[in-house]
Amino acid sequence: MRHLLNTLYVTTQGAYLARDGETVLVRVEQQDRLRVPIHTLGGIVCFGQVSCSPPLMGLCGERGVAISFLTEHGRFLARVQGPVSGNVLLRREQYRRADLEDRSAEVARMAVTGKVANARAVLLRAVRERPDASGAGKLGAAAERLAGILNELRSNPALDRTRGLEGDAAHAYFSAFDHLIAVQKEGFYFRERSRRPPLDNLNALLSFVYTLLVHDAAAALETVGLDPAVGFLHRDRPGRPSLALDLMEEFRPVLADRLVLTLINRQQVRPEGFRTTESGGVLMDDPMRKEVLLAYQKRKQEEITHPFLEEKMELGLLPYVQALLLARFLRGDLDAYPPFLWK
Repeated sequence: MRHLLNTLYVTTQGAYLARDGETVLVRVEQQDRLRVPIHTLGGIVCFGQVSCSPPLMGLCGERGVAISFLTEHGRFLARVQGPVSGNVLLRREQYRRADLEDRSAEVARMAVTGKVANARAVLLRAVRERPDASGAGKLGAAAERLAGILNELRSNPALDRTRGLEGDAAHAYFSAFDHLIAVQKEGFYFRERSRRPPLDNLNALLSFVYTLLVHDAAAALETVGLDPAVGFLHRDRPGRPSLALDLMEEFRPVLADRLVLTLINRQQVRPEGFRTTESGGVLMDDPMRKEVLLAYQKRKQEEITHPFLEEKMELGLLPYVQALLLARFLRGDLDAYPPFLWK
């Protein structure tokens, strides 16, 4: 089984990353701040004004360590990676399926099934934990709506209908999302999903963690030899990692949404760590980003038993394992792609 490696997140503005033998050296204002052995890293994510030396980029390319560049506030800009790995026959099969609507629908249905089932599990767990809460009825109603969508997905709808069901499920889930917040209701509330830019503190948290999850999903797909840009549920668009977005759908409720809710309900994040720009967008400050990054890394280290493989593993390995299962399905080793279903 693949080991869960660290992701190096660099948020200090003006930092410079260089190669020092077999280590990544982080310098700030001409002072050495950190050394990390390259073999311990699975990826590097740079926020804002962070630069890398060409020798370091070459070392990362040789060792399969992708470098992602984001704005200071988490919007994806670019990604540097080494030579494409994997069997060319696997990628050709991926491209053939992506060009055929009925074959794309097979994978898209399973991705949406995983997302809807896991979102429903989040709602039902909240009802069990706080059955007397004022929003328990709305959480239960939303869970019931998601159950109906799961039943319709079992009837093998066409691709367009699958996308419609995914949209219906997201609307039902987020219509009850505000009731998952138990404390700090004035600073963290949910009215609707807003992305570019996020218009409130909660959407800013969700967008930031989703960006981290996309990075992990893309890295996992590249590791097993799949092209992150060619998806089945999400269609091709220049600059968009469509297959990574497909893959992350089933992890959103488990790895991202529950983390955000935990941070809020345990008061590990506070409204004071956010600010509203002149355009109305909401941004996190540097200490808040670091707090979220640490919590995300800690969350990935939690252990679960994978429902399909029946093996214990860290949550952070889920993108890699699901990418591997998807590759096996595309090769014909599996009859269907088994999405991750959280229990």
